[in-house]
Amino acid sequence: MKRIVIFASGSGSNAENLIKYFKTKTNASVTLVLTNNPHAKVLDRCKNLKVSALSFNKVAFTETEDVLNLLKSAKPDLIILAGFLWKFPESILNKYPNMVINVHPALLPKFGGKGMYGMRVHEAIVANKEPETGITIHYVNENYDEGATIFQATCPVLSTDTADDVAAKIHELEMEHFPVIVEKVLNQKEA
Repeated sequence: MKRIVIFASGSGSNAENLIKYFKTKTNASVTLVLTNNPHAKVLDRCKNLKVSALSFNKVAFTETEDVLNLLKSAKPDLIILAGFLWKFPESILNKYPNMVINVHPALLPKFGGKGMYGMRVHEAIVANKEPETGITIHYVNENYDEGATIFQATCPVLSTDTADDVAAKIHELEMEHFPVIVEKVLNQKEA
């Protein structure tokens, strides 16, 4: 059975969606969720779904090998960033090359980079009068939102759309596509 570890920073709706999706599968499961926010709602979601979840601080993530050692113990086949806001350290990326993927709420390379996450992205899309937006599922490298693209899905942005409207559309795309693409990536790793 393939093992998935998720990193999340906030409410954890994508993490919950992934956990529920893989509970119905026989080839993979989410075995651990890690968060940099000890008050993140994702911890409650994991408790309710009976999935191990732990929080960590910046020192454990970037200055020591504490988080890396947690990952070594978890033996992940794939690491998923689902609303995780910190830059991933090269020490972890080097240990798990092409094994860390992220979902970004825009069509990269547009609206990516440091500080471009969540509502900031949706507000920028509306302000720039973009005709469409979408999600990008991509590999994570040492630079924000610059890893190789795995998949993109688009949706229209209407002239009447607010940032909240765009956020709702993006959420739907994430719920529909993220688990399916994660499963495809896992299956490719078997081949």
